[in-house]
Amino acid sequence: MKENFVYGMEQLVREIGVIERKYDFISIGTIGHSVQGRPIPYLKIGEGPFRWHFNGACHANEWITSLLLMRFVEDYGEAYVKGLPFWGKSVHDLFSRCSLWVVPMLNPDGVELVRQGPNPNDLYARELMQWNRNSKRFHRWKANARGVDLNDQFPAFWEEERSRRAIGGPGARDYGGPSPLSEPESAAIAEFTERNEFDAVIALHTQGEEIYWNYREAEPAESRIWAGRMAEASGYRPVYLEGSDAGYKDWFIHRYGRPGFTVEAGWGHNPLPMDGFDELYDDVARLLAEALDCSPS
Repeated sequence: MKENFVYGMEQLVREIGVIERKYDFISIGTIGHSVQGRPIPYLKIGEGPFRWHFNGACHANEWITSLLLMRFVEDYGEAYVKGLPFWGKSVHDLFSRCSLWVVPMLNPDGVELVRQGPNPNDLYARELMQWNRNSKRFHRWKANARGVDLNDQFPAFWEEERSRRAIGGPGARDYGGPSPLSEPESAAIAEFTERNEFDAVIALHTQGEEIYWNYREAEPAESRIWAGRMAEASGYRPVYLEGSDAGYKDWFIHRYGRPGFTVEAGWGHNPLPMDGFDELYDDVARLLAEALDCSPS
């Protein structure tokens, strides 16, 4: 694998096509489109009544989370077809207890910026260069194509987070936009969540090997227990987090009072390198499988 490899839209679309051809029980669709018109795909697997949602690549230079989620879905499908144990769980039991919707790449424009920088024909191409300090290297870029940090976009004390960040305009990270859900990507995932009425969600980020499970005491009692189970499965640390608002899991907990988690996968500096992917995936897959197993019988 090349040192500068980035898992982008081309790879994602190709792998979704492979999964669609191999597994007729995995549904494929789109939740909406990005600023630059790229589709934001989802995959759905399972038939159970408990409704889980996982998403990744909300932050552009955390693109490795897309690859982690795609590998997880593919392994889940293969285990189901072959009747194999799935990370120590009964795959058919998980399949019958819960349905899982995965949005592997919430921020496709941002990922493509990390991969290759702005295309001269793209919307905001000139502005993007200015927002990136006129550097062609976008390896530190977390935002979308309008320089908005999607994980500071949700209507859960958004004003407080914007004041805390004190970022006045577009840039590589931490600008919450002109208003909550102003960006098509954040609006799409919020609408997708409301339409499907998920029972629990995980937003996969990097890095830190931590699990954030609470939000302003709005989380249900089982959130702490589930975070402990996921931590034991993965070796990650459950963290009671304060002083952070406007994220996806914050909004989910605040709106629904249901279990929501942000998982900070891996350790190091973003973007995480591919040379540790197998070990990273082993931890994350165990954590995600344990999350599915938390679904009530």
